[in-house]
Amino acid sequence: METPYFLINKQELDLNVTKLKNALSKFWSNSIIGYSYKTNSLPWIIEYFKNQNCFAEVVSDDEYSLAKQICCDKSKIIYNGPIKTKETFIEALQNGCIVNIDSKREIEWLKSLDKNQSFSIGLRVNFDLEDVCYGQTACGSEGGRFGFCLENGEFEKALKTTKSYGFEISGIHLHTSSKTRSVEIYKAIAQVAVKIKKLYNLNLKFVDIGGGFFGGLDNKPQFNDYLQAVSEIMKQAFDADETTLIVEPGMSLIGSPISYVTSVTDVKDTVRNRFVITDGSRINIDPLMRKSSYFYRCDFASESNSVLKKQVICGFTCMENDRFFVAENCNELKVGDKIIFNKVGAYTMCLSPLFIKYFPPVYLDDNGKKVLLRKRWTVTEYIAGSDIGEN
Repeated sequence: METPYFLINKQELDLNVTKLKNALSKFWSNSIIGYSYKTNSLPWIIEYFKNQNCFAEVVSDDEYSLAKQICCDKSKIIYNGPIKTKETFIEALQNGCIVNIDSKREIEWLKSLDKNQSFSIGLRVNFDLEDVCYGQTACGSEGGRFGFCLENGEFEKALKTTKSYGFEISGIHLHTSSKTRSVEIYKAIAQVAVKIKKLYNLNLKFVDIGGGFFGGLDNKPQFNDYLQAVSEIMKQAFDADETTLIVEPGMSLIGSPISYVTSVTDVKDTVRNRFVITDGSRINIDPLMRKSSYFYRCDFASESNSVLKKQVICGFTCMENDRFFVAENCNELKVGDKIIFNKVGAYTMCLSPLFIKYFPPVYLDDNGKKVLLRKRWTVTEYIAGSDIGEN
């Protein structure tokens, strides 16, 4: 197959899903898995998770529309995020979707609904995780911006306003971003859920703890570790038969099964470095250019006996910072050798820019059988739907 391309290992994906389902069955069987579309919304992938009986977790009107088109049961959607439209917000509630309110304008939109109907309305909680898990949160001392703040009374105001409009909340959404993905993060989330239930005497039908778990790494916390910790705390205030636990995994399921396969196209020496040029690019597996290391392996087309002190592995683009890594004291890489980057399924395909080359193809490896899932984009796909006019 012509490189570069993404390759999905179906057996590993199946295993990840099985591990999560088994953990939920063991520690909180009344549960829902909402697959995070934003992590990787390749149509085959979201169809796969639909067939695994997962809900679609979406955060925009476009993602909501995509879920409607692919999901057979249009109620199996969890609608999150601050960028909902009024039309899709109302429609989702009327369709029986779980909708987690993130902003004051969404509360106002409730006025357009029939007060005599029952809806699955959740409120997203903004709480000071940094205070209890110091140094572990994504935003640090600046704090997160999503949801209604618990500590300063904004959550209570949202709760009261919703009730004054004739609606009771069905659940709370507690997703938060962390740098560590530690079990302590999820203990803190569960403790906040217990605190809110007791403080406001709420009869919650669901508690949504979000995603952000590790997955596919043996030396990191496993689904069992997370869910055991969450269940032990939540059972202090919640009955597992009456309250559904919602998890919203993305990276933990789809990150590890996907690889990015590239080939060496050129090798050049300068007075400062040996540069190894590939037909892949860092923008396809690290769109924000933040990573300092990658999981990778080299497949040599022929025996490579020479060991070089330093080789700078680069991408194809005309940006000087399109450099993957520096190989130190490694076998010499030559034209035709392959470099395979592993565990690159999360936040890659969705974030990759269309910079000088278009999207690479995606294949499925199903027990050794390779199937093309998305062909390589060409100019045809790029200009589809565009009016180039007559100049």
